[in-house]
Amino acid sequence: MIGHDLGGRYEILSRIGGGGMALVYKAHDVLLNRNVAVKVLRQQFVGDEEFIRRFRREAQSAAALSHPNVVSIYDVGQEDDIHYIVMEYVEGNNLNEIIQERAPLQADEAVRIAVQICDALDHAHQNQIIHRDIKPHNILIGNNGRVKVTDFGIARAVTSSTITQTGSVVGSVHYFSPEHAKGINTGEKSDLYSLGIVMYQMLTGRLPYVGESPISVALKHLQENFEDPRFVNPHIPQSVENIILKATRKKPDERYDSAHEMLLDLDTCLRPDRLNEPKITFASYSDMEETRVMPAIRGEAAAGRSAEEYERKQPAKAAVNTDTGVNWSDAEAEQKPKGWKKPLTVVGVTLAILALIIFGFMWLLDKLDTEEVKVPYVVGETLDDARKMIEEAGLRVEDPVLREPSKDVPKDQVIDQSKSNQMVKVNSFIQLTVSDGPELETVKSYVDQSIDTVKEELLALGFTEDRIHISEEHNEKQLGTILEQTPVSGQQLDPLKDEISFVVSLGPEMVEMPDLVDERLSTAQKLLESLGLVLEKVDILTEPSYLHEKDRIISVGPYNAGDEVPKGSKITVTVSSGPPADAKTHTFNVRISPATAGKSSEVRIDYSDARGENITGETHTITGTVDIPVTVVLAPDTVAHVTVYRDNQFMDSREIRYEDLNGSGDPGLTIPGNEATQPPADSNGENNDETAQAGVEGGNGENQGEGAGDGGEQGQ
Repeated sequence: MIGHDLGGRYEILSRIGGGGMALVYKAHDVLLNRNVAVKVLRQQFVGDEEFIRRFRREAQSAAALSHPNVVSIYDVGQEDDIHYIVMEYVEGNNLNEIIQERAPLQADEAVRIAVQICDALDHAHQNQIIHRDIKPHNILIGNNGRVKVTDFGIARAVTSSTITQTGSVVGSVHYFSPEHAKGINTGEKSDLYSLGIVMYQMLTGRLPYVGESPISVALKHLQENFEDPRFVNPHIPQSVENIILKATRKKPDERYDSAHEMLLDLDTCLRPDRLNEPKITFASYSDMEETRVMPAIRGEAAAGRSAEEYERKQPAKAAVNTDTGVNWSDAEAEQKPKGWKKPLTVVGVTLAILALIIFGFMWLLDKLDTEEVKVPYVVGETLDDARKMIEEAGLRVEDPVLREPSKDVPKDQVIDQSKSNQMVKVNSFIQLTVSDGPELETVKSYVDQSIDTVKEELLALGFTEDRIHISEEHNEKQLGTILEQTPVSGQQLDPLKDEISFVVSLGPEMVEMPDLVDERLSTAQKLLESLGLVLEKVDILTEPSYLHEKDRIISVGPYNAGDEVPKGSKITVTVSSGPPADAKTHTFNVRISPATAGKSSEVRIDYSDARGENITGETHTITGTVDIPVTVVLAPDTVAHVTVYRDNQFMDSREIRYEDLNGSGDPGLTIPGNEATQPPADSNGENNDETAQAGVEGGNGENQGEGAGDGGEQGQ
């Protein structure tokens, strides 16, 4: 039940008590944001339709009570086979716990408690509700001292199917009124009798009637008188004892007429002028229904007594007859000279039988009238220590020992016992209830659930943040998804002390997408593999390209360079297969000299062709006449433009048409300097002048034709 939302409104927090018929839980009313007490009917009674009907009717009747000393009933409901009553939650102890801890109570404290109980009973009786189960267990004492009577009307729901349940009668028989014990209808005065017994226990620290069984206690309510309270505790004022004696009269007519009358007496009993008032007396009466012990009459014993009486009476008759002159004895003696022997034999046998009967009866009484001992109080002791204490007292522990979970009491420690603070016969059995420790929860599988949702559920069960351990790792599952748990499902945990661990997904590991455009395919494959990205053959596309050489990357998808990409993601690339089949490549020579002989000049050749418009070529520094090869690529029906600049001044340009390219040689362009004519080039286009060969400085002078042929240099 712990953690269950009853009726979608009452969140069960913990178990706080229980009895023979119901279990009581502390719960939180999420609608009104307050703590409440929820009494849940035990499962063994859910099949008793009569009990359920009366349970609900009486609880609804009790809900009509509105009094500061009555626990308020808030709600009655049912969820599946769970029947429950929601009532006011009182923070404190019940009266039974207070009596166990510090009885006997002071007279003023006991009277103060009794006044509030009586006031609650007066209110209930005016509303035609009889409690029928007044006992210390049903009296709650709040931390502020306020007394609250609970369980109004619930006792009326007890049927024949529950009267024999352990705890139903045993727990209340010490407070039964005589008429209740007889099984006849009980009224308001029955509650007053029970209140008198409660007052007796508060002021003396013990119950007025104790016995080995509920039946023996009930018979004592009917037949015996208890010791006066002042005999047990001389500090009790006489006025208070008088109230107890009047409330606990066996004859209802001799008790208080109403709770209101008893309340008025309680209000004034501690006044100085009443403390030492005379002891109350009652007229004696004979109750023909009272159980009596009568001697058994047997045939032989009756005959023996008749013969004996006859023998005793014979001399008297003889004397009388002698006075009249007639001797009857002699006459009879003459007629039956030996008749005296038979009566004498009968008398002797009868006396012997009587002696044996008396001896046997006394022997049986001696066996039955065993020594009484006080039951040791073992609540709070371990089971082994409790057994030892009970056995040392001459008593026995009833097996099997009852067990129930408890979050407050350690495992194997006694939480309840029968016959506490009573005098019982030696070798009597004591029933112990032992803690099984906190109620364990069966771990279910949390794998694939969100860690946030699971943490809320575990906290509601009683786990704390420091006992919920979380480790994280990258996984293809969504961020926050539980991957593993320890312990696994099916094991049992104590939510109040055990720990639980989870491995939670951080989501896939992310890597930065590299810029692969214009990289060679082989280089791109190695780089993607090192990053944990996947490039499959089916995702490698090819297409012709004027801008990119063969086997170089044209484009990448579906991510852009610099994007955060999950590891394991698939990548698609488009690779250049080179220029289209109908493209034409044309190379011609540009022979150029410095603007001034002996001085260096800056030469730049720009171009436009199928690879793009206004492409700026590389800059060359020359100190003499050089030949610079220029390569252009043309698509069908297009025109290429080549423009030469020297020292940032336009020098010359060339226009090349696709249809003009027929494979014939091209004389190229010649751009002389302002002074002496440079040496002519040989048939291979190379300058024979050693000075001209040395005219291109730096890296630009080496294999200039190949540089231009790569398409990265030439101009407009």
